Amino acid sequence: ALHAAGSRCEKTVSGAMPSGASAARLVHTIAPVYDARSRVLLLGTFPSPKSRASGFFYGHPQNRFWRVMAAVLDVPAPRSNEEKAALMLSRRIALWDVLQSCGITGASDASIKDPKPNDLSPILRAGDIRAIFTTGKKAFDLYEKYIKSATGIPAAALPSTSPANCACSFDRLCEAYRVILPYLED
Repeated sequence: ALHAAGSRCEKTVSGAMPSGASAARLVHTIAPVYDARSRVLLLGTFPSPKSRASGFFYGHPQNRFWRVMAAVLDVPAPRSNEEKAALMLSRRIALWDVLQSCGITGASDASIKDPKPNDLSPILRAGDIRAIFTTGKKAFDLYEKYIKSATGIPAAALPSTSPANCACSFDRLCEAYRVILPYLED
């Protein structure tokens, strides 16, 4: 059974916005990473401004996602988008986000308005997805509300690797993310 591994270090960070800031309607433009060998699906919420600028997931230099994945998978941290995609595919991990579009201010998940979910069916049809994990509580809540009924697959929330989640140490993140490892084996 799936469980919310590491949720004890998840902390909701206030989405304080500068006075007069407003949510811009954005559409997801980063393609999902998956293939027929994918066993685990990791879902974020929506790409941050830095991720959109870099053209790939977890693009903020202070986001710990790629360092955590490298530590959990016992490999050097990937640097380029190509290396990041290759790492995910080589380890049977699919990567995407819950939302296809939304109103959002900056990178604040707390500011999300009018969310529209992604259609996960192409990933689920192509791969042998054995488990779905979200990279944070907001992604989990949105998955539960907008996608779970369509997939019929429960998800488990992992702690956010965002620099805003300073309550969770790197070691605790690695410990929590190791829950994916048994699902990657044949």
